[in-house]
Amino acid sequence: MKSSGIRLLALVASLAFGTWFPAEALAQGAGDPVAGRNVAQAWCANCHAFPGGTQTIVTGAPSFPAIASNSALTPLALRAFLQTPHDRMPDLHLNNNEMDDLISFILASRVK
Repeated sequence: MKSSGIRLLALVASLAFGTWFPAEALAQGAGDPVAGRNVAQAWCANCHAFPGGTQTIVTGAPSFPAIASNSALTPLALRAFLQTPHDRMPDLHLNNNEMDDLISFILASRVK
């Protein structure tokens, strides 16, 4: 499907389901977990422990594996969470590709 077809599909889906999905995010696909790890290291490493890491985080923030183990956290739910300001989290200002990559990184550690 061509890019314009994906944008049209995104528009139809957004109208049908009452939500807006950026066409660029749909066209991007699932994201790159390696690039997502880099985003996580830049933005999240001070508070969240990484999979297989030995660092103990004192903030009380859940580790990435703990986040990933919550089956209710879908890519869409994580995107909504990352776009919503929270008292204990900085305003991340991630673009769609960075968000896709970060979500891919988080979900890559999910045990299937």
